[in-house]
Amino acid sequence: MDTRTSLSRQRLTLLREALAHAGVHALLVPSSDPHLSEYLPERWQGRQWLSGFSGSMGTLVVTLERAVLFADSRYWVQAQAELAGSGIELEKIATGAASAHIEWLARHLPRGSTLAVDGQVLGLAMAQALQTALHGAGVQLRTDIDLLDAIWPDRPGLPTQPVYEHTAPHATQPRGNKLAAVRQAMASHGATHHFVSTVDDVAWITNLRGSDVPYNPVFLAHLLLDLSGGTLFIGEGKIGPALAAKLAADGLRLAPYAQAGAALAALGATDTLLVDPKRVTQGLRAQVAPACTVRETINPSTLLKSRKSEAEAAFVRQAMAEDGAAMCEFYAWFEAALARGERLTELTVDEQLSAARARRSGFVGLSFNTIAGFNANGAMPHYRATEESHAVIEVPPGEGGLLLIDSGGQYLGGTTDITRVWPIGQVSAAMKRDVTLVLKGTMALSRARFPRGTLSPALDTLARAPLWEQGIEFGHGTGHGVGYFLAVHEGPQSISKAQPEPHMAMEPGMITSIEPGVYRAGKWGVRIENLVLNVPAITPEGGGFGEFLEFETLTLCPIDTRCIERPLLRADEIDWLNRYHAMVRERLAPLLSGAALAWLQARTEPI
Repeated sequence: MDTRTSLSRQRLTLLREALAHAGVHALLVPSSDPHLSEYLPERWQGRQWLSGFSGSMGTLVVTLERAVLFADSRYWVQAQAELAGSGIELEKIATGAASAHIEWLARHLPRGSTLAVDGQVLGLAMAQALQTALHGAGVQLRTDIDLLDAIWPDRPGLPTQPVYEHTAPHATQPRGNKLAAVRQAMASHGATHHFVSTVDDVAWITNLRGSDVPYNPVFLAHLLLDLSGGTLFIGEGKIGPALAAKLAADGLRLAPYAQAGAALAALGATDTLLVDPKRVTQGLRAQVAPACTVRETINPSTLLKSRKSEAEAAFVRQAMAEDGAAMCEFYAWFEAALARGERLTELTVDEQLSAARARRSGFVGLSFNTIAGFNANGAMPHYRATEESHAVIEVPPGEGGLLLIDSGGQYLGGTTDITRVWPIGQVSAAMKRDVTLVLKGTMALSRARFPRGTLSPALDTLARAPLWEQGIEFGHGTGHGVGYFLAVHEGPQSISKAQPEPHMAMEPGMITSIEPGVYRAGKWGVRIENLVLNVPAITPEGGGFGEFLEFETLTLCPIDTRCIERPLLRADEIDWLNRYHAMVRERLAPLLSGAALAWLQARTEPI
């Protein structure tokens, strides 16, 4: 018997007993924590603990009769494998359909029944949508209980790792300047107080970093600002006396993590609180004193931190060069090891590439799980090799395959995220065609010019058009924002099929990924990803039609031309690729020597 799936069945049985005891028909378990984070501390990984599904996104619903996991196309293959034998059904949803479970609940829960969800991890905007849908279906919503506590006896506690300061020169703005900018935005909304829960916003405002979750240098804390000071609600002992004194000099007091709700409850009738409904939980919002006026709008820091300064952009360029040099060293080693006939696996890729990054200046850690997917595994966009399940990178004589590597690093001066596809053996014409079509999509968007303020989802079709022309589609967004030594996924911009919103406007200084793909289940996957910076564009009209932006490609690593079907590329596309490779060679060559330098020179030859 699979012990993992039998554990899931046992835990679901315990949960259903708890549901019955509480008089509740169903439990909703989102992939969330009290900060609505993407990467969760172990304490709030209840969905994975119950179901066995380890994907980073997904929503679990458990009723007295059924259990259903909602996941988008990035996770379908993974979810089917991990849920096998658990008794949990997979509900396949479209990418970006974050509310699909709400519609399902409204259709399937009996009228007069009750749905429970822990309000401390339920986003306010999601809670409002859930309440509206359930009310129409005659279903009650209960958010005041955490049923997992009753059945999870060894549930992890809060992380205890210390917090540290992100210092100059890489921290290019003093904390006081950031606080002043946020307070200026507060004043524009008539707010006397501002509550911030999202961990990357708190880290950016305070110039602090931590390691409470994997890959993102953040820490668990809430921040309540007023017009002259503020309180940081954080675990005891996480900030030492010297750093606490620095924070106090900027008007920031420390308070226990659990007291954030009480501070909101203490606000009075003369106070006006600014909160972001998409970045605060229903449980915390419910604790705000009824007499307090509440203004709901996007966190000012979300907009401020998305626009990197010129000084930050300069450090990001340095980080990209270090990252590119690490990849050249790895790929030179990798190809030599293949040629020697060494046994290499997807795990080897992760180990050796991570080691190459760790040798570079300013490196702090990885920015996400390295995705090394060979052939069929590359067709799963969020695949991760494990000791129990991974592929050996080898092909029979005369045959070929594709190795997709999506990886990134956290550096003191920036965050990187890059995907490349490499040929193993003799790649087929069909493989080359897919790689070339994806490259055409990457280039089409990379070369775009657009008016400043263009809503980022409007750019999505530029990358998809070369694939759509051939009847090919991919099920994830084309681009996400990237932080500055912060979250590898940050808003507010999103180049995707997301519903456009005013705060998604493209502004100078934003860093975004460009990453179209093709995924052929059971065969191979292709994705080519670069990070780009929004910079002013000089247009032939000379500004007569307003300010335009274009992309500066930041990522520095060759795109393997052995995988390209040259006749599919236009002359202007070949010119772009050759100019990109010339830039990569110029920027990386001074950082390399020996085999790595020779590899770089060979892989950046013009076509």
